[in-house]
Amino acid sequence: MRPTQYLLGGGGGAPIGTHGKYLGDWGNFGGMKQKGIISYGIAPNRHAQVLYWAPPMIAGYYIVNWAVERNHYLNSKQGRAEFGGQEE
Repeated sequence: MRPTQYLLGGGGGAPIGTHGKYLGDWGNFGGMKQKGIISYGIAPNRHAQVLYWAPPMIAGYYIVNWAVERNHYLNSKQGRAEFGGQEE
């Protein structure tokens, strides 16, 4: 099997495909413009906003995790033996 032109160091300058059309280098494919492609980014001055939403998200994660573990314990054999006669 013969290596492709790109692996031989051609870098994309050779014709590619059955019709001999050059597609372009990586990330810069020549051809029709794509529709419906959306890219998002964050501005450098918005990086500080993470201090507003990260702590509540982390706290919420740990609260939900605690509640799930507590529920598993209360519905286990040991939890039923400890709290079986009580209603919480």
